[in-house]
Amino acid sequence: MIGWYVHSHGAGHRQRLAAVSRHLRTPVTAFGSAPSPEDFAGDWIRLERDDDGPVDRASATAGGALHWAPLHHPGLQHRHAVIAAWIAAARPRLMVTDVSVEVTALARLCGVPVVVFAMLGDRDDPPHRLGRSLATTLVAPWPAPRDRPPRNDAGTPVVHVGAFSRFDGRPRPAGAPRPGTVLVLFGSGGRDVSDADFRAARAATPGWTWEYRVPGAAEGAGTDDDVWAALHRAEVVVVHGGHNAVAEVAAARRPAVVVAQDRPFGEQRRRAELLRAEGLVALDRWPAAPEWPGLLERARAAGAGPWERWAPGDGAQRAAAVLDAAAGEPG
Repeated sequence: MIGWYVHSHGAGHRQRLAAVSRHLRTPVTAFGSAPSPEDFAGDWIRLERDDDGPVDRASATAGGALHWAPLHHPGLQHRHAVIAAWIAAARPRLMVTDVSVEVTALARLCGVPVVVFAMLGDRDDPPHRLGRSLATTLVAPWPAPRDRPPRNDAGTPVVHVGAFSRFDGRPRPAGAPRPGTVLVLFGSGGRDVSDADFRAARAATPGWTWEYRVPGAAEGAGTDDDVWAALHRAEVVVVHGGHNAVAEVAAARRPAVVVAQDRPFGEQRRRAELLRAEGLVALDRWPAAPEWPGLLERARAAGAGPWERWAPGDGAQRAAAVLDAAAGEPG
């Protein structure tokens, strides 16, 4: 049995659970405060939130040792008690955290080995160092960097499996991309780009037709069901720098302009660095409108070839193999 903790921010962590779990031989019970992913077949235990109601934020980091453990919060106490009780009853062979330093520590204190999904960015603070030191393995859902060797101060093994998404292995729609079509793909995790920025980019690129999949934008969000088809209609995709969105564009093998958003620890800007090293067009921030004609031409010229190493197509299978091995399942 594997236990799997899923962070509630955005949809990406739940999508990762669904993508990997379908390839696991070991049964999975997952925990999270959001609803279960629709395409996850395992057991899901809904946890109370640990950030609602009165929160003693001054105590939440325990003097900088942790990321989030506010004193006397009933939701926090309940969720940790639920996980600990499940561990005592189920006696799992492995706990996966994606991501929580506190749940990593809880599981390890209960005598369960923990595999942690790594995240990009400058994560050298004491809580992240603690999490890495407690893990038996770090699974990195991106390829080994070209620009510099990965640093791992804890000495924990890091397995780079490549990026993967819910679209891996999905049949491609019939038909060719529409020349001069741009798809803007932004997710539900918040954005730094305004509707005015979108309009200015479109106005600066006559001859290009812009389509949008941006929740909450005035330009229209479309529906989740047609994202795969929209990706294949586009000649170039403009996408934020989040892991899952980038992996979905990679799965579709579309030329792209990746624009990093402001996120904790500089996660998306580090991803943009790695993508540039692969030969892709990736920016640290939304550009000025006059830059867009040249950027779209650069993306068109770069093509889709650089995605092959970033997202080889079997990243979820590779991750599942790592977890099965850590849980003691034969290969």
